Amino acid sequence: MKKKLVVLSGAGISAESGISTFRDSDGLWENHRIEDVASPEGFEKNPELVFEFYNLRRRQLKDVKPNRAHEILAELEKDFDVHIITQNVDNLHERAGSTKVTHLHGELCKVRPVNSESDAIIWEDDLNLGDLDENGVQLRPHIVWFGERVPEMDTAAEITSKADLFLVIGTSMQVYPAAGLVHDVPTNAEIFVIDPNLDFSMFRNKENCIKSSATEGMQKLQEILKAKLL
Repeated sequence: MKKKLVVLSGAGISAESGISTFRDSDGLWENHRIEDVASPEGFEKNPELVFEFYNLRRRQLKDVKPNRAHEILAELEKDFDVHIITQNVDNLHERAGSTKVTHLHGELCKVRPVNSESDAIIWEDDLNLGDLDENGVQLRPHIVWFGERVPEMDTAAEITSKADLFLVIGTSMQVYPAAGLVHDVPTNAEIFVIDPNLDFSMFRNKENCIKSSATEGMQKLQEILKAKLL
């Protein structure tokens, strides 16, 4: 039976494909206040701004492609039972070939009615005011905004609790509840971390912490995991 490798990925892995990280150092996201484009209050106040913000993000996906880090994670499915839990709303893990991906914060290429957390619909073009579901309800981005519940959190915790190996890659570990998943990792599981800036003191197995970019780190980890299979 293959060992279960659970991956928690964040913006750092997508950044190498050209997707902006979630928040710039000045606290803005693509020159917008987070509250204006990623909160229920912002959507209620100015839905057109929110729609256009995510339309631009969705269009950008068509111009980027998975990088080597995404590809290696997909390749690892040959030898491991890989399940990716991602904070990213892009589809680069899937496009690289990963088959088990849980999106904690929603997906850019899906929309849902404003009165539902689920009932997501695949949507790859622009979304505008007046776009309705089959029941005549306005659609909104299938994104978990600040102040909203994270519906996939229980699923992610359950997946994490069964990990034999746990990898943290490209995340600041400052966004909760996602960062709390590290506490659900079994005590006998081996933890790996890949990030150029992260404080590794919070992790056990500090010898498994790789201070590098996502792509470089995944190339190193691939070799480490291959050696474990021998």
